Amino acid sequence: MAKRDYYTVLGVNRDASEEDIKKSYRKLAMKHHPDRNPDDKGSEEKFKEAKEAYEILTDAKKRAAYDQFGHAGVDPAAGFGAGARGAGPEGFGGFADAFGDIFGEIFGQGRGGRGSGVFRGADLRYNLELSLEEAARGTEARIRIPTMEACETCHGSGAKPGTQSKQCPSCHGRGEVRVSQGFFSIQQTCPQCHGTGKYVADPCATCSGAGRVRKHKTLSVKIPAGVDQDDRIRLSGEGEAGVNGGPTGDLYVVVQLKPHSVFQREGADLHCEMPISFATAALGGEIEIPTLDGHAKVKVPAETQTGQVFRLKNKGIRPVRGSVTGDLYCHVAVETPVKLTARQKEILRELEAINQQDPEAHSPKQKTFFDKLKAFFG
Repeated sequence: MAKRDYYTVLGVNRDASEEDIKKSYRKLAMKHHPDRNPDDKGSEEKFKEAKEAYEILTDAKKRAAYDQFGHAGVDPAAGFGAGARGAGPEGFGGFADAFGDIFGEIFGQGRGGRGSGVFRGADLRYNLELSLEEAARGTEARIRIPTMEACETCHGSGAKPGTQSKQCPSCHGRGEVRVSQGFFSIQQTCPQCHGTGKYVADPCATCSGAGRVRKHKTLSVKIPAGVDQDDRIRLSGEGEAGVNGGPTGDLYVVVQLKPHSVFQREGADLHCEMPISFATAALGGEIEIPTLDGHAKVKVPAETQTGQVFRLKNKGIRPVRGSVTGDLYCHVAVETPVKLTARQKEILRELEAINQQDPEAHSPKQKTFFDKLKAFFG
């Protein structure tokens, strides 16, 4: 049976935050856990399915691979997903591990830090607004972001300078304690030392023993030419500091395009509305229109109608992941004259009178429309 989409399994949107994914997963895990549904194979499969989806979507690299390549990007043969655990036919061993992973996190145990108290810093996201011109040509932006950094006073230890942390009396330095849940035996993060295995008797006054402090930092970000809405630029190691010497997270700068007064972007192509006068539409002429590089002239043939589109090749945007520049599409909008003088009204009435002498020749679309109405009403 083909695997279901991981987002569908957890009941979240594709742009769901990690917190939303965790909330949805916890509900499913509590509902379908085998300890609550003995001998229910359906719940067992749903539990496995939810756990696999959760493990992929809460890992930034695996989620990115899944979003781009689907299930092929997180092949179990490479060690991803629930299938890599190697649970027996009854699934008991897999569920015991799963129980520790799921509920250990609910009770405070962090993934990847079991027994060590070393945690990777959180990834950060920054929404960067760019004009269409900046996105098309590339730019360099300076951004200021809040983040958690290692405390300079205690160098991340959490202990007051001149003192040292001691072994945690609850877990004896292991960072974990064992808790029995029915026939399960679970290892979870020590609630006293939070997995560090150490006890800070005299905490640092600067960070209150946390080992990290909240600060703001300014970064320079190079934006490549051709970026589009929701494109992400990853700045490795610019996220939050890790806990107890753990690696620093990453910063993802997400592009948000500002609305433009003239152009609308669709991928590499640009679109704009080109208003022309009634006389130019009827008689033809040449008009000048703006482009991202300056101006261009467009020849308007006689008898041009509203909605007609003119294409200017290679006047769009060269995408960041391509070599072919897009086009500029100009959509014609015939403008009805306003605030007419008496003489202008007289001329238009004369024109209308002449048109009515041979409407089929001068207004073919109008004739076609009325013919369709006649056919519709029988």
